[in-house]
Amino acid sequence: MTQQAVSSLQALLKRVPSIVDHLYNQPLTLLGTFPDLPPEFTNWRDEQHSWRETVALFDQSYHMTNLYLSGPDAIALLERVGVNSFKNFQPGQAKQLVAVSPEGYVIGDGILFYLPDGRLKLVSRPGINNWVQFHAETGGYDVTVEKDAWSVVDPNRPRTVYRFEVQGPQALPLLEELNGGPLPEVKYFRIGETTIAGRRVFFLRHGMAGVPGAELFGPWEDREVVRQAIPEAGQKYGLRRVGSKAYITSGIEGVGWIPSPVPAIYTSPELRAYREWLPATSEEAIGSIGGSFYSPNIEDYYFTPWDLGYGHLVKFDHDFIGRAALERMANEPHRVKVTLVWDGEDVTQAIRTMFTEPPGRRAKFIDWPLPRYALWQYDTVLNEHGERIGVSTTCGYSANFGAILSLAVVDPAYSQPGTRVTLLWGEPNGGSQKPLVERHVQVPIRATVAPVPFADHARQYLLAARGH
Repeated sequence: MTQQAVSSLQALLKRVPSIVDHLYNQPLTLLGTFPDLPPEFTNWRDEQHSWRETVALFDQSYHMTNLYLSGPDAIALLERVGVNSFKNFQPGQAKQLVAVSPEGYVIGDGILFYLPDGRLKLVSRPGINNWVQFHAETGGYDVTVEKDAWSVVDPNRPRTVYRFEVQGPQALPLLEELNGGPLPEVKYFRIGETTIAGRRVFFLRHGMAGVPGAELFGPWEDREVVRQAIPEAGQKYGLRRVGSKAYITSGIEGVGWIPSPVPAIYTSPELRAYREWLPATSEEAIGSIGGSFYSPNIEDYYFTPWDLGYGHLVKFDHDFIGRAALERMANEPHRVKVTLVWDGEDVTQAIRTMFTEPPGRRAKFIDWPLPRYALWQYDTVLNEHGERIGVSTTCGYSANFGAILSLAVVDPAYSQPGTRVTLLWGEPNGGSQKPLVERHVQVPIRATVAPVPFADHARQYLLAARGH
């Protein structure tokens, strides 16, 4: 029986013997969710250097879904699904919306824009957008929904808005030149307005790389005019356009965002109606789990908000799905999000097996700059006794730091910077059936725990910008 023979995620769950094994062999990867962005414009090394040394231009127009909400119950809906407080949330502001299951595990997160025209726009991967749309359609709310699905669904379809991000030490001078004068003073995660090539452009003060800059957005029909104007003006500032390979790595050394936790939707009895609503073609049904961590229990892949560094966003000032569970968890010990700096010698040894060992006896191929080969990458992290103390998620090579970095969630005892741990690289039993997985053996790679954000300049910039 094929996946196309079932209509919903719930029907798929009934059909497959194990949802973990099903997802463990799916082909959809993170890089595969950038169908309209070239892997590189020049080379990913110099593209990575640009946000550190000059200015980088990210095109974020395609790989996220935009969900627009309007109507008298729009805020009430978001309060119901979000752990965040909505007190004093006004047009011109934005926040990182986090949703959890009734059991308190993360379903997804995204950036919620309160647009100047009074509409709300949730920009995210499909997970939390699907969850919000489900409640908008079934919860009895007086709300209007407009969905602009990510380009994975149809790469040729125009989007409602373009989104460009300009990041780096030369970002502000470039934006001021484009604007023909100083930009308005706008706080972090606030929306301002500028002009580029005669077009009205909104910007959110925010950035994946953890350096000064802004995320620009405006109507799709203005896209080409704005897109052409930025590189033209940016030449003298050393601007580089950034392809999908370098872009995915920017958040690892920058803001430290884990973009793809497995959504906690597969087992809760209360979410059966949601799973029946989700099509069997959704990301939740076709996304791939990969890495050395394997458990037959899908719940072992779930994260709490604290695991992902969202504890400060949980506010018990309103009633929301999962509140009771989070209240019980609040005072318990939480795992900690950290950066892992992979040992260069061990990485080199793993690569060396490509030349010294026969097929099937080599380490899992380490692609550059993205060793990550699954949508939901979960690699086991071990202590000195070989005991599992966490999981490593998204990973990438940083030309700025000359190292492979990954974002991991570990037990508190192993979260201090400088702690030595071991990451198990490669899947068990020779590897899964995913197209990007060849027969291989698992190898240990030592790693050193470091803070999140990893880059000193990112920590300093974000501390000054947002106060934490």
